[in-house]
Amino acid sequence: MTLTPAELTSAVSGGIGTSPQRPDGNLKVRGEFAYASDLWHEDMIWGATLRSPHPYARITSVDITEALKVPGVYAVLTHSDVPGRNLYGLEHKDQPVLAVDVVRYQGEPVALVGADHPETALRAMKKIVVSYDVLEPVVDMETAADDTPLHPGGNLVRHVPIRRGSQDVTADVVVTGRYEVGMQDQAFLGPESGLAVPATDGSVDLYIATQWLHVDRDQIAAALGLPQEQVRLTLSGVGGAFGGREDLSMQVHACLLALHTGKPVKMVYNREESFYGHVHRHPAVLYYEHGADHTGKLVYVRTKMYLDGGAYASSTPAVVANAATLGVGPYEVDNVTVDAYGVYTNNPPCGAMRGFGAVQAGFAYESQMDKLAEALGMSPVDVRIRNAMTEGSVMPTGQVVDSAAPVAQLLKLVQDKPLPAGTSTDIRELPGGVSNTTHGEGVVRGVGYAVGIKNICFSEGYDDYSTARVRVSMVNGELAAAVHTAACEVGQGLVTIMQQIVRTELGIERVTVLPMDTTIGNGGSTSASRQTYVTGGAVKAACALVKARLDGRTDIGDEVIDEVTEWRHRATEPIDPETGQGNAHVQYGFAAHRAVVDVDVDLGLVRVVSLDCAQDVGRALNPQAVVGQIQGGSAQGLGLAVMEEIQTSGGKVRNPSFTDYLIPTVLDMPPMSIDVLELADPHAPYGIRGVGEPPTISSTPAIVAAIRAATGLALTRVPVRPEHLTGT
Repeated sequence: MTLTPAELTSAVSGGIGTSPQRPDGNLKVRGEFAYASDLWHEDMIWGATLRSPHPYARITSVDITEALKVPGVYAVLTHSDVPGRNLYGLEHKDQPVLAVDVVRYQGEPVALVGADHPETALRAMKKIVVSYDVLEPVVDMETAADDTPLHPGGNLVRHVPIRRGSQDVTADVVVTGRYEVGMQDQAFLGPESGLAVPATDGSVDLYIATQWLHVDRDQIAAALGLPQEQVRLTLSGVGGAFGGREDLSMQVHACLLALHTGKPVKMVYNREESFYGHVHRHPAVLYYEHGADHTGKLVYVRTKMYLDGGAYASSTPAVVANAATLGVGPYEVDNVTVDAYGVYTNNPPCGAMRGFGAVQAGFAYESQMDKLAEALGMSPVDVRIRNAMTEGSVMPTGQVVDSAAPVAQLLKLVQDKPLPAGTSTDIRELPGGVSNTTHGEGVVRGVGYAVGIKNICFSEGYDDYSTARVRVSMVNGELAAAVHTAACEVGQGLVTIMQQIVRTELGIERVTVLPMDTTIGNGGSTSASRQTYVTGGAVKAACALVKARLDGRTDIGDEVIDEVTEWRHRATEPIDPETGQGNAHVQYGFAAHRAVVDVDVDLGLVRVVSLDCAQDVGRALNPQAVVGQIQGGSAQGLGLAVMEEIQTSGGKVRNPSFTDYLIPTVLDMPPMSIDVLELADPHAPYGIRGVGEPPTISSTPAIVAAIRAATGLALTRVPVRPEHLTGT
């Protein structure tokens, strides 16, 4: 690992540029940290959800009579018990709290049960009789727009066209391809869970594992028919998120049961229900055509993309826009034609997941760059460097990249790293491991490269801001600070970063992070690699106000200095709906990977031997956390490359368990040599650049490129399965 030292703005220990101990670290390591699934109330009951077994069906009747007779049952609720608006959604309010007359995906909530014990709730749930008229599901994303309309207005959620330069230019060398990306799950280890506590005045408190407290609150209040101030949310311990907690799951359901019964209600999904209870990464089909001259310079890129949003919109409009605007990759191309389509189907709903549209496009355009290199007789690195974006380059949207874009430098860094030693004779380090499938016979090695681009923060004119409160008082004769935001800590380390910022800006070592809740203004979503940028900016701005009032004092007596402020990054704008032109994004992040793999060509087994990365982070506020983010993002990219996929048939999920949905373990992750560049963005607080998502984008295509190099196979779909390598 190579880290450029960051200059401190304060002599206080634990400030910016260092890696202090996380305030939640010891508890998590000891297994004592309280996650949302650990919530408890002495008088609580348990909630359970009855879900549709069908991807698409009309509901002809619901009979709850026998369920209500089960001893210990307090309530059985259906859509008629929703007192407010029975529709919610992040961008489009198209998803019912409880299904009314139709279900659009397997697992859609139909009824709720509240009972004195979770087993009682399950027994009662089995006594609810729902009659369905089963319909033929719409499952093909490429034809969905012309299929049976699943929503008023049809099945097209959004079409994003981008037109730049000539639309009919020709080139000397042309390569085409069709690529597929499977449906990946966020696979967070902490299941959806929460506790709703009713108050005597008809209001409700919800303790919840989520990514966006205020948007949750707004949707819950509308469904409950309550003013927003009567719905109070407090963040509980979150066991991972990665986009899967940005949408509602059981939030409204728990509150409905609590208000209906007058008792606290706890809901916790088991692993199977979790697969049905949250959105996933959009599967995609992508058609690409790249044209270049004989020197390898790109002349044009043309692409048509289809992204399957599943039954409800969630964040599909934004995912489609990201796939489109980032669809040619970190390369300079004068002539671009993009058509990206997001559609409704009866497959599981899809929404935010780390990489958010850029992952799907990245696999396709990087596969194309390898194909182009082969057609030109160039190395994969050289063809990328020939076309690499730099500061001042123009995106297909017409937006100028006005901060560092070290694409060529990142590629050279990973290319120049020493390669690992030859194929091992230790079976633990071979494909198949201790299953003893090979001792090296039939094992071939390959090396692959990829680079990716990701937008940072929210885009297209969204009012993206965060609110922070910093309070300073005297404690035991010394200044102490407390920081309060509604920005969700989901495991990424925001609690540590906020402490570091306050220490650096105020020179105060004792900093307490208060619980995140809705008693303070919006902190925005913990997504889009935005929280250190936006909430960090808000904390920094609040500290500046406090510092001005401190005026150098180290003893303020009984005075409490308390400042609250909102902070916004520079504005973006919607892209033109016909040409896709516009300054859509705040900032761009770049990462490159080199993967080395060993492949057992007889059994189709793959071992990733090394996965080296170089990434520009602007400035490493917490170097250890930065490296952790790069490692974690790369692990999820590895999962998509060779193992992770929710498999569906006719809209039904075939593998809703960690037995059949495979995720990388510590034994699957190879050693990583990581170069962290700190090329400051002049527009960002401390010069930072979002870290969490870029490594997920380039790791997947790098691994697949290495498998191609080892086997000579085309491999146009991820994840790569054994049968793709053996032809069986």
